[in-house]
Amino acid sequence: MNWQPTARDIALDVLIAVEKQGSYSNLMLNDALKKHALSSRDRRLATELVYGTIQRQNTLDWILNRLIKKGVQSLEAWVRQLLRMGLYQIRYLDKIPSRAAVHETVQIAKQRGHKGISGLVNGVLRNYLRREREWRLPDHPNTVQEMALVTSHPKWLVRRLQEVYGVEETFAILQANNRPPKTALRGNPLKASRDALIKRLREAFPEAKVSPSEAAPQGVVLEGAGNAALHPLYQEGWYTVQDESSMLVGHLLAPKPGERGLDACAAPGGKTTHLAELMQNQGNLLACDIHPHKVKLIQKHAERLGISIIETRQADARELSGNETDTFDFVLLDAPCSGLGVIRRKPDIKWSKEPEEVEQLVRLQRQLLKAVAPLVKPGGVLVYSTCTLEPKENREQVEWFLAKHPEFEWDASFVDGLPNDVQRKVRVEKGSVQILPHHLDSDGFFISRLRKKSSAE
Repeated sequence: MNWQPTARDIALDVLIAVEKQGSYSNLMLNDALKKHALSSRDRRLATELVYGTIQRQNTLDWILNRLIKKGVQSLEAWVRQLLRMGLYQIRYLDKIPSRAAVHETVQIAKQRGHKGISGLVNGVLRNYLRREREWRLPDHPNTVQEMALVTSHPKWLVRRLQEVYGVEETFAILQANNRPPKTALRGNPLKASRDALIKRLREAFPEAKVSPSEAAPQGVVLEGAGNAALHPLYQEGWYTVQDESSMLVGHLLAPKPGERGLDACAAPGGKTTHLAELMQNQGNLLACDIHPHKVKLIQKHAERLGISIIETRQADARELSGNETDTFDFVLLDAPCSGLGVIRRKPDIKWSKEPEEVEQLVRLQRQLLKAVAPLVKPGGVLVYSTCTLEPKENREQVEWFLAKHPEFEWDASFVDGLPNDVQRKVRVEKGSVQILPHHLDSDGFFISRLRKKSSAE
């Protein structure tokens, strides 16, 4: 009889791959779940173990470093990840009894290593349980170190967020980062109305909770349905899986049918196809990306949704102004960024990013802004957006651009496109919106809209 890997085995393999190869946890996990036929319960467990163990990494290591003589980094990668995963279950998962978590973790150690390793794993986890009181952390952390351990974030990030948002709001951001992201779908209006989609979803997922998004006009929130991208309704083009904050980019850009637009950094095509839907599939939309394989993803999404107005091109947006002879009614620059707004969806970002990377990204974003500016026709619109919380990449970046390009100005009226309840929750400044993860229980996002003055002004 062939040995079948358990949810824990699969989660451990993903954790090892993420550490050794620097792979994205969400991509590795998706590949692993496609490869192995697990029950829905075991799929949920594997997902929880991967994201939870990465999410809580520095708190787990803080404990393990006090239980392992030479520290957690002295261990082989697979043993280190196994101990983190076992300790995560004991400390954070109430539904798994501690003794069961210890037993299952030791069994994996026996299968993969020699007797000494299983003895080490058993000893460390039981020692944690005996000394459980020593690992208590304050409910209301005061210092950067306490907040870093309570919410399991790197100290540099806690410190920076406190500088920008203050202590209380930072704590709210960090707590929100540790909550599992909800699944949001963007209905395809070329196919059906939102009400019709909700009806179909309730028939397709009778066990799930289906509700209209309060933040995004096309959005639907789906809870308890598993991977919505694997359902036939997705393949038939009824919806796209997209976070509500990300949907707001298209709504705030507000393209009109018949316009000519450019999405300068378009892959994988979520915002591109949204713009085309808002244009009622009328007009022309050029979607560019620097990576050839990602350009194919945009084409694939457009075909799935029945969209014909998107022209894809493999191109570096920094070089577009030298090759394009025409201008556009609107340009979307959804810029490469540090991704600090999507930590709850990609927890490995916390541990892979360094503050120095922000400065490199700021330079790249400036090059991109400078390159796309000439492509906006007089009276046209430029929307600059990111999925980060760092002002250097957001508000300060746009202010730098406006100082260099007086032909552009803030389009302050664009926030009228937000529902009143959303406007009250998010940070609205002249011509821009900063969404923090706890505002709408969605991804952190920055969206700004600029207008190019007409030649008569």
